[in-house]
Amino acid sequence: MEFTLRPATQADAWSIRWLVWRAALNPTDLAWQRFIVATGPDGKVIGCGQIKPHKDGTHELASITVERQWRGQGVASAVIQRLIQQHPDTLYLMCRSPLGPFYHRFDFRSIEEAQMPPYFRSVSRLVRKLNRLRPGREGLLVMKRPGILPETA
Repeated sequence: MEFTLRPATQADAWSIRWLVWRAALNPTDLAWQRFIVATGPDGKVIGCGQIKPHKDGTHELASITVERQWRGQGVASAVIQRLIQQHPDTLYLMCRSPLGPFYHRFDFRSIEEAQMPPYFRSVSRLVRKLNRLRPGREGLLVMKRPGILPETA
C-alpha cells in the first residue's frame, strides 16, 4: 500500500493527538506545526512524528507512531528519515528499551545518564523510580544521534 508524507496542517491536529494517545506516547507539546504526517491513499493520517525543541536548546525526535494496520510497511522509517533530513543537527529521543535496535538504523545510540542533557536525565530518573513501583514495566532508553558537522575549508 502506498502512503504520502507531508507537513501537518491545522486540520491534522486532532488526528495527531488521537494517534499519540492510542500509542500511549507523551501527549504534551503536540504543536501540529512541527509534525510530518503520513497519509494513506484516502488522505487519512496514518502516521506522524515531530522534532520537539527543549528549553536547553536540545531537539528530540518524538511522537513517532503509525496506525496498527500500516505498521511494518516503512511508514515510521519514512517519517523519521524526513525529520532527520529537515533537522540534521544533533537529535535525542526517548523510547521503550525494546525499540532501541529500530533506531540504531538511523544512527541513534543509547547514552548513559551522565551524558544526558537535563531534560532527558530528569525524565529518565522519573521513569526509573516509577518502574520500581510497578515491576515488569519496560525500561526507557535515551538515545542520541550526532549531528552532521559542516565541512571545514
